[in-house]
Amino acid sequence: MKVDVLLGLQWGDEGKGKVVDVLTPRYDVVARFQGGPNAGHTLEFEGQKYVLRSIPSGIFQGDKVNIIGNGVVLDPALFKAEAEALEASGHNLKARLHISKKAHLILPTHRILDAAYEAAKGDAKVGTTGKGIGPTYTDKISRNGLRVGDILHNFEQKYAEAKARHEQILKGLNYEYDLTEIEKAWMEGIEYLKQFPLVDSEHEINNLLNDNKSVLCEGAQGTMLDIDFGSYPFVTSSNCTSAGICTGVGVPPSAVRDVVGVVKAYTTRVGSGPFVTELHDETGETLLKNGGEFGTTTGRARRCGWLDLVVVRHAVRLNGLTSIALTKLDVLNGIKELKVCTAYEIDGEEVKNFPGSPHKLEKAQPVYDTLEGWEGWTEETSKICKRGYDALPEKMKDYISYIEKDTGVPVGIISIGKGRNETIDRRENKW
Repeated sequence: MKVDVLLGLQWGDEGKGKVVDVLTPRYDVVARFQGGPNAGHTLEFEGQKYVLRSIPSGIFQGDKVNIIGNGVVLDPALFKAEAEALEASGHNLKARLHISKKAHLILPTHRILDAAYEAAKGDAKVGTTGKGIGPTYTDKISRNGLRVGDILHNFEQKYAEAKARHEQILKGLNYEYDLTEIEKAWMEGIEYLKQFPLVDSEHEINNLLNDNKSVLCEGAQGTMLDIDFGSYPFVTSSNCTSAGICTGVGVPPSAVRDVVGVVKAYTTRVGSGPFVTELHDETGETLLKNGGEFGTTTGRARRCGWLDLVVVRHAVRLNGLTSIALTKLDVLNGIKELKVCTAYEIDGEEVKNFPGSPHKLEKAQPVYDTLEGWEGWTEETSKICKRGYDALPEKMKDYISYIEKDTGVPVGIISIGKGRNETIDRRENKW
């Protein structure tokens, strides 16, 4: 059995949570391979809305194994709050959720360091969520981090040494802070973590594959936030591409089968950084309002703009996509003219590839094609989806076809609403 992958192709917030919720019933195992509580999936299950930050989306399926892989960074306090909220609604997490002993812990001082570093940057802020993600990955790479497995052996000493090291840095930054409440909640989270199966995810997931179990790996954030290939330095601190799966859960490249990339029908991003197709007009406000474009984790309003196919093509190449899941098409209902960015103009030259240099990206101007929009519909979207692709408005199908032609990848999944039943799956192989 092979591993299938679902990940975002833009700057996150593409609607991965909804798509993964559609797909999870078909799998035996759902695993997270990177990121931390800076991610946020909003899911609707049996009429209830849930926000998942660190926990895989298969948690609502009672018969699934859910794995938090070694590539994830975990805040015990935030994890405890998230897990207890799910347990209160009747989901038995301790029977379903396994946590890699090699996943790194976000310490209380990591969160303080995150705030201190961001404050020190002044106008050059990257727009961090303040969850301590960057400092945790920094400690991981510098081999100073604490891992989940460390809570089982000589933990108090290890924690005290890491805390002292961080406090020395904070002293040098002249940053004032109070750890009392944060540390108390964090230690309670540590005790809570001990109630879950702590595993070596690389052994567990490969054993499951050998037992012919089907595995879905879900990514957090989006390709354009990848530490290596995203819009650096306005990125996260992990590999959000399909390559991150191998190191994030411990499977070989040969184990990967299908890679589904989620694309929002327009473009959004949170925080700082160049955004070539950003709109500062009435259309941008319409996308913000109708799309409910506010961060799941931060509550911040997202910046909105037209679909950027330069970005999508870049992500397609990096991830080895087999199909696209196109979301939020319904948000474009009623917009008479739709623009799609197919290239950038930089210093008088038309550029089709995403620029690797930040200073070039800052100068980029969008080159647009214009497509005719479609009117909304009066029929319930779930009924349209039941009738299938042919029931969609012709101009919407033209928009979908345009994306397919430009990227060279079929749009296999189409989402025109929040619910699981507001989805069309037109792939021949539905796993």
